[in-house]
Amino acid sequence: MTSLGVRLFDRADEYVQKTVVDSLATFGRSVQLAVAVGVSGVADAVRGRFPWRDFASLTWFIITVTATPTILVSIPFGVIVSIQVGSLTQQVGATSVSGAAGGLGVIQQGSPMVAALLLGGAAGAAVASDLGARVMREELDALRTMGIDPVRRLVAPRVAAMLVVAPLICFLTIVMGLSTGYLVAVTMQGVAPGSFLTSFASFASFTDIAIAVAKSVVFAFVVAIVACQRGLETGHGAKAVADSVNASVVIGVVASFALNLAITQVTTMFFPPRVL
Repeated sequence: MTSLGVRLFDRADEYVQKTVVDSLATFGRSVQLAVAVGVSGVADAVRGRFPWRDFASLTWFIITVTATPTILVSIPFGVIVSIQVGSLTQQVGATSVSGAAGGLGVIQQGSPMVAALLLGGAAGAAVASDLGARVMREELDALRTMGIDPVRRLVAPRVAAMLVVAPLICFLTIVMGLSTGYLVAVTMQGVAPGSFLTSFASFASFTDIAIAVAKSVVFAFVVAIVACQRGLETGHGAKAVADSVNASVVIGVVASFALNLAITQVTTMFFPPRVL
């Protein structure tokens, strides 16, 4: 019994060391990277040393890999929300508020989460694999040897590109989701066009859109930092690059969902739903 207890204690201690302690250390390095990116990015932009050419090319690349998936995700999302909300409002005899219920769902929750998913699954994976491949080719060591900070040269433009693209994905999701929900409600559920638009305009406000855009920017920053951090810490070998990509996608998306829960609670407290 004594030896069994010792083995169980050793396994528990090993689990704590590998899971809890290593996770806290990784979180600390991510925070350090985020601070370094913010400080160096602002300083280089003020001094005119920011790599604007890389920023422009990366922004266009992220737009090309996320625009079509955004449309393909927003259309079924708008259809599902409209059908579910329309079915419920018809049962309780409140079809006049279907536009408000569906539209607010798309704006407040759908658009920022779509931005987080697409940036994490497409852009974040590309960033992690690119930086991981550079680590394998020892390009980062070469940059440091020449006195160039990889955070300023490689990480900052990638983070800035994601921050710029996130609001665009958010707006595109809102437009496609609302348009699809409107068409489904009017053509399939018999909701009057004027009733749909009136209810949406009565309950929705600019604050809802501003909060959705702010959430998408926060999620983009988290996804970008996680992807860059995992890419910079890639080991040697193709499997290490694949592990970095997988970890960047999973951690970035999960962190975004957790942040969405916290931000939703805070915004609901300070910006309660409108009541007419």
